[in-house]
Amino acid sequence: MLKILTYRTLNALLVLLTIIASLVAILFFQNYLQLDPCPLCIFQRIGLWVMGVFAFLALIINPRKFAIRILLWLGAMVGAVWGLFVAGRHVWLQHLPADEVPACGPGLNYWVETLPILQVFQEVLKGSGECAVIDWSLFGISIPEMTLLMFAFLVVVLIFMFKKIIKNEN
Repeated sequence: MLKILTYRTLNALLVLLTIIASLVAILFFQNYLQLDPCPLCIFQRIGLWVMGVFAFLALIINPRKFAIRILLWLGAMVGAVWGLFVAGRHVWLQHLPADEVPACGPGLNYWVETLPILQVFQEVLKGSGECAVIDWSLFGISIPEMTLLMFAFLVVVLIFMFKKIIKNEN
């Protein structure tokens, strides 16, 4: 079983998971359920897409050189860890007592148009009241909790891939 989990198939798995998760988020949650993504949800999507782009590049290039594999892996890992961090922050906000939830802010569009980019990141990661709302859940698991589990899985896959790169296995 582990023999089929090559560098290339692991990258294909990451790309496939990126596509599936994006389609679920956009088609099901956003279009079908009419749930607008909060700023933290958007930041999680960005992490997923960064990981997916690097995995896709690794899949189509299938580099043989160690340095290029590590560079592509590092890009994918940064995206996955970013998503894991943001999802963790999102889950934390959802579990705050009601009196400790930050107030709703003016929104991501306003921040992007009026603030320097680093301050936008600070404002988004502080969270807002809209990020603490649980709009939908499945078996008692909220969307941010699902994405936290997904990003944890992606990080595990990337760690497994790193071991394969270090051992120079295809």
